[in-house]
Order: sequence, then structure tokens, then C-alpha cells
Amino acid sequence: MKVTIVGMEGCLPSGFFGLLDILALARQAISARDSEQSFEILSASIDGNPVRDGYGNIIAVDASLRDVQKCDAVFISGFAPKNSRQAPDLAPHREAAAWIRRQHSQGALICGSCSGVFLLGEAGLLDGRSCTTTWWLHDEMTNRYPRAKAKWGATLIDDRGVITAGGPVSWIDLALHVVRRLYGPEAARVAADFAVVDTAPSTQAAYIPAGHLAGANPLLAEAEHIIRHAAQSSLTAETLAKRLSTSGRTLHRRLVDATGQSPKQFIDRVRFEMARDSLEMTSKSVKQIAADIGYLDESSFRRTFKRLYGMNPTAYRALSRSSRDSGRSSDT
Repeated sequence: MKVTIVGMEGCLPSGFFGLLDILALARQAISARDSEQSFEILSASIDGNPVRDGYGNIIAVDASLRDVQKCDAVFISGFAPKNSRQAPDLAPHREAAAWIRRQHSQGALICGSCSGVFLLGEAGLLDGRSCTTTWWLHDEMTNRYPRAKAKWGATLIDDRGVITAGGPVSWIDLALHVVRRLYGPEAARVAADFAVVDTAPSTQAAYIPAGHLAGANPLLAEAEHIIRHAAQSSLTAETLAKRLSTSGRTLHRRLVDATGQSPKQFIDRVRFEMARDSLEMTSKSVKQIAADIGYLDESSFRRTFKRLYGMNPTAYRALSRSSRDSGRSSDT
């Protein structure tokens, strides 16, 4: 198999090199488990020449996209964000978009993270598909590609081989998802263990400013406010619909359209964001935090937390405090 990482002018260097690194680690882990399983990793620009990342540094690549006739997966990392947080200008990348479209027509998985998802839009691959991007570009993506089914706050979406993820470092989850698709869940687990990526919180657990959320979709802002201030043990999808003065069916439709999540999934996401905040900012026990968000079974809370964030609550708290202490030390 062959996977191609597309080198673009203005790309985010951590995304480009990070994809190279984690895919190489995955390949090494997979080969160690089964010497007959492996894949080729290729970096390529449209003409094979080096590109400049978003900060002006030169990035060398292996090949020209024009010479890559067929591959099994294509990765596009995000572009370095501008001060204005505007979406990237993709006019110079039309040839790359056409190449991506051809690869998809030949069966390749097409994967974009953060603002790199916009290149998939230029290739016409978001039309009629569910997709996501980083929170500050969601509105622009819906305006630029009105036929795309952009999902607010979604983490990673795989819609018929077009895979999108939000956040500048979401390439971690994107790469492991593709390994899982091509080689199975055990290969992805081995690769994740080998890369030690389960020792950090999920890159998808991104903070979204409430002001932006309210401006983008008042229903989501009101629903989140209700969830955060409700008695968690009694809050259900039905009670949330009543508090929002709508029917359960209408709420389900509007939340799925906006976020790709059912009311229950939306409630659970907000609840666990609250739990994560408590772990970071308070000294409450894990048992108390679980009860605060309506979980009477602590072990169930721990299992769900680990599934969402890649580690158990105690490890998450220790890591967040370590990161905070490290930040204070660097400030002084």
C-alpha cells in the first residue's frame, strides 16, 4: 500500500511532519507484529519542488504529485493560521485539488485535518457529505461549500472514504483512523501504543468559546447552558427538548444537522467537558465528579472518559497539572 502526504505552500509544519512521524511509527509497529504487512509513505508537492510552510521555512518532498498515479490514502494537513483566522486562499492549489479528486475516483481514502479540509472542498469531495473542520472556520466552510454537510463541534467524520477532522493537531486521530481502516483495530492499537499517543488528551477535545458558539447557533448555546446548569441525574433528551420549547423529534433533527450528534450524544459531550474542567480546575474526587454529571457508577464513568480522552481521569488530571506547572515555570 502507498499513502501520500501532500506538501502545500503555507502548510502547518507540525501537521506535515507529524503525519510523516506517526505514520512511520505505525508502519514500524505493524511490521514488527507482521513482517509481511507494511506500506510506503510518500511526501509530494504538485511539481516535486520544495514548498514553504506557513512560517517561511523550506520543506523538501519526495516526489511530484504529477508522477503519483495511484495511492491508497491521501493526507492534507492544515494551513498555518493567519492572524485574521481567515480560511486559506486555495486559488494556487487547483491542480492539487484536481489530483486529489482523481485519487478519490480511483478508490483512495482522502483525509483532511483543520483548514486542510478546505482543499477537499475545492476538489468537490464535500458535496453531499458530512464533514468537520476547526471551530473558527466552521462558518466559512458552510458559506464557501454550501452543499457540504458541515457538522458543528464534530471530532472526526468518515463519510464514504472522505475523512475530515477538526483542530490543528487532529492529524494524530486522522492517521490512526486510517491505520484502523486499512489494517484493522488491533494494528491501530499497536500503533497508538508504540507512538505513546494515549498519554495525551485527545486532540479533538477542543475548547470552543461560548461567544462564538452563541453567534454561530443560538440553539446550541442555549442547549449547552441548560445542560451545564441542570440537575444532571434528571436531565434527559426529553427534558432538554421541553426546556427548549420544542419537540423531541425537532430537537433531534436540529442537533444532528448542526453537530452530527443525537440529543443524548450532545448531552454526554457537554457533561464530559464539564468533568474534564473539574479535573483540571478542582480537587474533587473522581467519584464526586462522576456524580456531578449524573454518573452513579464510577467505573462506567471511568470507562467512558478513557474512551473519549484516551486516558483515565486520574492520568488526565496529573497530565493537565503537569502541563500547567510547566507553563508557569517557563513564564518565570
